[in-house]
Amino acid sequence: MHGWPGFYYEWHLNIGPLSQHFDVVVPDMRGYAYTEKPDLPPEKGYMPAAFAQDIAALLDHLGWRKANIVSHDFGAAWVQQFARTYRDRLDRLVLFNPPYPGIGMRWMEPGHIPYQMFHQLPWAEDLVGSSRRATELYVRHFLSHWSHDKELWTDAEIAEYVEAFSRPGALRGGFNCYRAAFRGGWRLEGDPKIYAPTLVLWGDDDAVLPLPWSDKLSDFFTDLTFKPVEAAGHFLMREKPELVNEEIVQFITGKA
Repeated sequence: MHGWPGFYYEWHLNIGPLSQHFDVVVPDMRGYAYTEKPDLPPEKGYMPAAFAQDIAALLDHLGWRKANIVSHDFGAAWVQQFARTYRDRLDRLVLFNPPYPGIGMRWMEPGHIPYQMFHQLPWAEDLVGSSRRATELYVRHFLSHWSHDKELWTDAEIAEYVEAFSRPGALRGGFNCYRAAFRGGWRLEGDPKIYAPTLVLWGDDDAVLPLPWSDKLSDFFTDLTFKPVEAAGHFLMREKPELVNEEIVQFITGKA
């Protein structure tokens, strides 16, 4: 499950290797890239509960009773809600630098407010989507700024993001998640603890979710394996693909 700015393509270095071990499904979630974009108020259509229902519906469509789920960013929040609501449908969970309730009011620290406030503006998607060049500048900034290696992303990769976020409504869907977050969407419903075995990998140079914010993970995940990752930022699947693939295989197969 991707986050923002993301869609299925952010896992392009993981799908092939992981498919050698598992049935791998990498969806675009509602409002993003190439999937459907419900025209609903953010507080109704883009809360974690709505995404949790979508995940359950996807499993039903696939004919799967349970799944292992890998996610980060907003995807990690959606999956935590799924784990609370559909506890018996989750086997194991792998999260990268996850937003979780233990972060608390640290979200409001000065460095994290400006872009989130911009995403609240009703014309934000019109400005960012005013041209492909504007979309490229905006997406490239976050992919680069939130990565340890600022030169990591290739022009070909950025072009994939620009194409996806140039789809009608694709920017609005992502921004709606931030609007929902400011309207209570960071508060997850149900039992605050997640009981599924959970592996958390956390880059030590994440500009948006700093490593010290991992300090309360054990309060919310009862069966936790936690591993900091050196010289990595927010996009572990792209920054450390070989390490990530190995950790996922070992953890899900129980060979860690």
